[in-house]
Amino acid sequence: MAVYKPSVISLTKRQGHTFGFYLRVEHGEEGHLIRCLEMGGPAELAGMKDGGRILRVNGTFVDKLSHSEVVDMVRNSGPTVTFHILDEASYVQAKAQEVNLSNPQSTPVANGVSKQDLKPKLCYLVKSSSGYGFSIRSEKSEPGLFMTEVMQGSVADRAGVNVKDRLLEVNGESVEGATHEQVVEKIKLSGGSIMFLLLDEETDRQYENKNIGAWLATAKHLPHQPRIANITKGPDGYGFLLKEDVNQRCHFLRDIDRGSPAERAGVKEMDRLVAVDGKEVEECNHGQVVDMIRQSGNKCCFLVVDKDTDQMYKKGKVSPMLFLEETGDSSSPPSYSEALNLPAPVRPSTTVQAKEEEELKPKLCRMEKTPAGYGFHLNGIVGVPGQFIKDVVSGGAADRAGLQEDDMVVEVNGENVEQSSHDEVVALIRSSGSSLEMLLANKSVYDQLKAKGVSISRLLLGGTSYAQVHTADTPEEEEKHEEKARPESPPQQERERAKSSSSQDSLDERL
Repeated sequence: MAVYKPSVISLTKRQGHTFGFYLRVEHGEEGHLIRCLEMGGPAELAGMKDGGRILRVNGTFVDKLSHSEVVDMVRNSGPTVTFHILDEASYVQAKAQEVNLSNPQSTPVANGVSKQDLKPKLCYLVKSSSGYGFSIRSEKSEPGLFMTEVMQGSVADRAGVNVKDRLLEVNGESVEGATHEQVVEKIKLSGGSIMFLLLDEETDRQYENKNIGAWLATAKHLPHQPRIANITKGPDGYGFLLKEDVNQRCHFLRDIDRGSPAERAGVKEMDRLVAVDGKEVEECNHGQVVDMIRQSGNKCCFLVVDKDTDQMYKKGKVSPMLFLEETGDSSSPPSYSEALNLPAPVRPSTTVQAKEEEELKPKLCRMEKTPAGYGFHLNGIVGVPGQFIKDVVSGGAADRAGLQEDDMVVEVNGENVEQSSHDEVVALIRSSGSSLEMLLANKSVYDQLKAKGVSISRLLLGGTSYAQVHTADTPEEEEKHEEKARPESPPQQERERAKSSSSQDSLDERL
């Protein structure tokens, strides 16, 4: 029987510092949400995930308490606090099934019968400088290979791997019947990333002696997910070019028009088209896919994957259609993260080409570190070049210095990092001391400059003086700002999405 088991995470903070996350209450969302995890902060290092719901604080059930009560409980805990946290997907599902989450043994019930929805899980791990953070054991008395010594906060832990999980596949290939040495060799030969198909103890008991494969798995633990784009045709069409790679039998979306229906739906340059209106197109030729789109009329629904997501699914030899089958409803509204990542409405062009060329410039941002950090999250896959900015804290050092969501990082303290790994960029930032200077480019600007073959550097700033550089306030002013009472107003994208008459649609508190 499926049981909702929250993870237990204990955090300790240094004097004058925070736990490294925001506790939020958001309009249209139930529960106490974890948001804006600080890069390298206690919360992130301990394995907290964005969107998780805090159920207990130091053993006390808090799901029914007010935001201010929970904040007070955390603050009154001193430098150490223990949380019981349920991941976002499980929390939403439990609420829909009216599960009593105050009971640790609660089982989802439908029409008076316990619902069995246990699935094997796909876990994608990208190796860090300290490895994956797990071991494998095998015993003569017990067939199979099992995960053990999963280090808290490690790559494996963050990817959803748990102690006693049974290993079924490595990179889409079955390892049942393989020896310990053969599996270890497969992992070593995998390179910097690996895809596992795993069974936890409870699921293993349910599927005993049954044929199991990735087609039965849940993809909820995977770090990259396909995107569903519902597009309504405009006067000039959908605003993209469909291109077929005959060798790979793949269809890519190219030349996305600015402000087009495709861009507004979240389609990005070189997305691979997986399905049209729920029908997979991998075996279709160019003409057949075009016909499918035309037959959709004025509205069509695309399932697309970007390069990183595509490579991840291919690593596990599994189709992104698994995501569509698991979500079920292709017309569901975007999640919080998706809503923040949707392109902002494009303002009508009011100037000539000179205006457009003026916009195709990077920006130089300087900031001073505060006790709360710089106030942004660096995103990127370890081992894969290309880092970008996420979770810019409103009013924080990064926000005031001009950093924005999805900005691409070009330089850190004068050093180009476009080909650097995630760990290398993080190390540069941490070694910068109390101040940080970054050369960044808006994602659209970055893509356009790269498409033109332009090398991005400070030379593109032209006559920009340091006085014109985006600079945060002085540390003294920043500390004063951080002490201001919360809650603060939600980000612009969230305010637009909430559309509530209430004067306050969300509450958040830096913890």
